[in-house]
Amino acid sequence: MTDWNDKLKQLRDGHEALLSKKNIPVYVNGVYERWENPILTGAHAPLEWRYDLNPETNPYLMERFGIHAAFNSGAIKWNGRYVLVARVEADDRKSFFAVAESPNGVDNFRFWPRPITMPEWGEPATNVYDMRLTAHEDGWIYGLFCVERKDHSAEGDLSAATAACGIARTHDLINWERLPDLQSRSQQRNVCLHPEFVDGKYALYTRPQDGFIDAGSGGGIGWALVDSMENAVITDEKIINARHYHTITEVKNGEGPHPIKTDRGWLHLAHGVRGCASGLRYVLYMYMTALDDPARVIAQPSGFFIAPDGGEYIGDVMNVCFANGWIADPDGRVFIYYASSDTRMHVATSTVDRLVDYCLHTEPDGLRTGLTVERLNRLIDSNSKL
Repeated sequence: MTDWNDKLKQLRDGHEALLSKKNIPVYVNGVYERWENPILTGAHAPLEWRYDLNPETNPYLMERFGIHAAFNSGAIKWNGRYVLVARVEADDRKSFFAVAESPNGVDNFRFWPRPITMPEWGEPATNVYDMRLTAHEDGWIYGLFCVERKDHSAEGDLSAATAACGIARTHDLINWERLPDLQSRSQQRNVCLHPEFVDGKYALYTRPQDGFIDAGSGGGIGWALVDSMENAVITDEKIINARHYHTITEVKNGEGPHPIKTDRGWLHLAHGVRGCASGLRYVLYMYMTALDDPARVIAQPSGFFIAPDGGEYIGDVMNVCFANGWIADPDGRVFIYYASSDTRMHVATSTVDRLVDYCLHTEPDGLRTGLTVERLNRLIDSNSKL
C-alpha cells in the first residue's frame, strides 16, 4: 500500500508540474509571438479521468481510460478567464468536448472536472469535433461542430463517412441544448456563426464539400443567411473566399473562429490546405471583410500567417496547423489558439492593431511567380532609399 501511495504521489506531482509550468513568448516576425510550450495536451487531462484511484479495484495503478490528445479548441472569455472547449481524443479514437480554463490565457490551463455531455440529435454521432464558439447578440453561446456518421450508402467501406454541422447552445458551458443539424445541399464540415445579426438573420461561414474529406466542387469559404438557429436551413449560399490553383488554399480552405470586429473591418482567421509530396499541408491565413458587409473581402495578405514549426510538424496528422478559437481582450490583445498535427494546443499572441496592419499592408498573392518577384523588388527598392 505504501508503494501504491508513492506511485500516486508521483503521478500527482508530475501532473501538477505540467499544469503549472510557466510559458514564455518567443519573437517571430513582428506580427505575433509564439509561446514556447504547448498549452494543452492529452497529459493535461485530470488523473481522475485516466486512472481508477481505488487501490482495491486498481492494485497496479494502471491507466484505465487513455487520453491521447487535446486539440482544435474553440475559445471564449468567460467570467474573466480564458476558456477553451477542446477536442479531446481518447485512445479509442473517439473525440469529445471538454472545457479547460486559464487565468492568463498562456499557461496554467486546467480542465473542468467533467467533460461536456452533449445531447444527441438524429442518428447518434460516431464522432464529434472542432467546435466554433460564438457568443451571439441574441444572448446565447452557440457551439457549431462537425458531426461524423457512417456513410450508409457504402456500408462495405469502413472509411466512408458523412459530415454535418451540429448545433448546440448554452448559457453556462455546462448545460447544452442540442438543436437540429444544419440542413444543406452539401456536406458541411467547417461552419462558424457570425456574432451579429445581418439583415435580421443569422449569418454562417460555411464550407460546402462533396465528401467527408474532399472539397470536390466546393469552391471555398461560403456565406449563408438563415432565419433561425433552431431549424437552420441553407437555401442560398455564395463563396466569399475562394480556393485558387497553386496557393495555400488549393485543396480546400475553411473559416476558423468567428471574426473579430475592428474599426477597419472584420478580422478573419482561416485554414488553407494544399497537397505536397508528404500529403496534405494545413496552414493558417488571414483576411478582412467590410464592416457594413461581412461577406465582402477587403484585404487578404499573401501566403500563410502561421505554419507548423519545429516539433509542431510531428503528431498524429503531420504538417498541420489548425485554429477554431481566438480571444480578443478589450485592451486589444489577441490570443490565437491553434493546434499542431491533431495532437496538442498552442497559443500565439498579437494585437488587433498589428493584425489589421498586417492585413491591410501586406500585398495579396499575385497567383504567379512573376508578380511575386515584382512584389519582392518593390520592397527591396523601398528599403534601398532609406
